Amino acid sequence: MKKLINDPADVVAESLRGFAAAHADLVRVNADPAYVVRADAPVSGKVGILSGGGSGHEPMHGGFVGRGMLDVACPGEVFTSPTPDQMLEATKAVDGGAGVLHIVKNYTGDILNFEMAADLAREEGIEVEAVITNDDVAVQDSLYTAGRRGVGVTVLAEKIVGAAAEEGKDLAAVAELCRRVNAEGRTMGMALTSCTVPAAGKPTFELGESEMEIGIGIHGEPGRERVPLASAKEIVERLAGPVIDDLPFASGDRVLAFVNGMGGTPQIELYLVYNELKQLLDGRGITIERNLVGSYITSLEMAGCSITLLRLDDELIRLWDAPVLTAGLRWGA
Repeated sequence: MKKLINDPADVVAESLRGFAAAHADLVRVNADPAYVVRADAPVSGKVGILSGGGSGHEPMHGGFVGRGMLDVACPGEVFTSPTPDQMLEATKAVDGGAGVLHIVKNYTGDILNFEMAADLAREEGIEVEAVITNDDVAVQDSLYTAGRRGVGVTVLAEKIVGAAAEEGKDLAAVAELCRRVNAEGRTMGMALTSCTVPAAGKPTFELGESEMEIGIGIHGEPGRERVPLASAKEIVERLAGPVIDDLPFASGDRVLAFVNGMGGTPQIELYLVYNELKQLLDGRGITIERNLVGSYITSLEMAGCSITLLRLDDELIRLWDAPVLTAGLRWGA
């Protein structure tokens, strides 16, 4: 294992200290329990937006804390759910009197802990709504989920509902918007290599030199199939085909196309994938109105990518375009 670390047990805590030092203008980092909160929180009268999950997926979620996106993020240990006490304290930190939305990826540990935290927050008089993202079309159930995994749509939802909350929408409206984004988006990913969790010290799984895993999860969970390595064009067809067919997307649809790197994929390859995706969608009469290309939901140093399509309307486009100022996404601010 070759990694830029000191002690594997201290990776998350030390990384958070570095994040706090690098982005002190945007966030505050609470050490115990750990959470990343926007510098001006709580914002009076504004719905607070909270998300979280295991570390190792950076910039998700801490990199999306700031104006126009998340108010707070809870980082667990690597690939491990944050705890209910983290989520409770984070919820309290962003309660501006208008309630708090929890955006929860569909992983069993996350759901159980978020439910407990929401119950505790309600006992303290904070109104909480929770929305579960489950956009991964690769498998129905996985090692960590009952039902589909929450992946790429989570980032898109955080941006869109963050904009709505910034505009002053109430908790019910923001939660319903989040559910709509989740319902209109689909994702599928693949891996060329495994990743190594620092505490484990060895790859999560083994892939042969001439193999790839189609439908992989962001924690290295198995996908649909292990197949021989193919061209980028063939990989895009294997990923985008099931995504398009699942909703289904149809000719005339407008979409946001999100090509995400898994941590070890160079940008040159991601743009090559985007080019293949655009040609495929053009051929089906599906118009890319907005796009996002880069490594935003990673799996440590895994090489691979995922494709997310979100069906858009005028409101979703307006909210996507709204100003955002975070470490990981920023425009118009």
